[in-house]
Amino acid sequence: MSKRVKDVEESTAGDGSRAINKFRLSDGIMMLVIVLLCLTCILPFVHVMAKSLSSNNFVSAQEVTLWPKGLTTSAYKAVFADSSMTYSMGFSIIVTIIFTILGLIVCLCAAYPLSKKELPFKRVITFLLVFPMYFGAGLIPTYLLYNDLSLLDNMWVLILPGIYSAYNMLVMKSYFHSSIPDSLEESAFLDGANYFQIIRHIILPLSKPILATLGLFYAVGRWNSYGDNMYYIRMRTDLRMLQYKLYLLVSTAAEAQSTALAEGSAVDSTPEVLQSATIMFATIPIIIVYPFLQKYFVKGAMIGSVKG
Repeated sequence: MSKRVKDVEESTAGDGSRAINKFRLSDGIMMLVIVLLCLTCILPFVHVMAKSLSSNNFVSAQEVTLWPKGLTTSAYKAVFADSSMTYSMGFSIIVTIIFTILGLIVCLCAAYPLSKKELPFKRVITFLLVFPMYFGAGLIPTYLLYNDLSLLDNMWVLILPGIYSAYNMLVMKSYFHSSIPDSLEESAFLDGANYFQIIRHIILPLSKPILATLGLFYAVGRWNSYGDNMYYIRMRTDLRMLQYKLYLLVSTAAEAQSTALAEGSAVDSTPEVLQSATIMFATIPIIIVYPFLQKYFVKGAMIGSVKG
């Protein structure tokens, strides 16, 4: 018996040593590629942060790389000097939360029925829902439509037009097909549950990964967008979101720099430094939220996009 145990231990040790010996040059090259890809994501962020904390002279001379030179926070002071910036931050958070919640609800209401084989006219409905992903009316017809719907200079023009995403719907539909077995719903039907009870007690608890993934897609997309704010909000300054405010701030700084250079006066913050500070200011909220969704994000992105 002891000899058999010893043989098992030796075979186990042998397997472990063979696993270590399997590390080849190709594995090292793969690890190097992964490290380089990670650096391509991290180093630009560090570079922008260094520029936002550097003096204008060093940034203009292209001497700032990964460490700030002439450490100063004048760019951040310029960002916070505008009293309406805090309001725009709060307004952007509210719009992003409402947009994300409504987007997930609409996406769920479209994806769940389309994942059922017994849905009548399934192909026709799928075609109608996917068609806008490839073809759009354009900016001018869209503007005229929003004007007829009295959505211009209205908070809901920043929310309602974008809550449906054909791509997100297809990803969620694929997740339902690949991750939630039909036997669970059949058992619930036998127990007397209806569709709303199934969605509440079965679908939603099992869909946390894909909900977190698409929620992050919705939130990041709404947070970084300012084109609709520029086109459809013209008169009401209280409806300006953070990204649009930062865009106006950088544009104003560029004009101020041109005027100062023409007059031969000093420049407090160059547009490049101010732009770096605004990027950091707008990126921090997403960076704070992402770690809480990371475990769901990775699983949802992999499962929801492989099968379908």
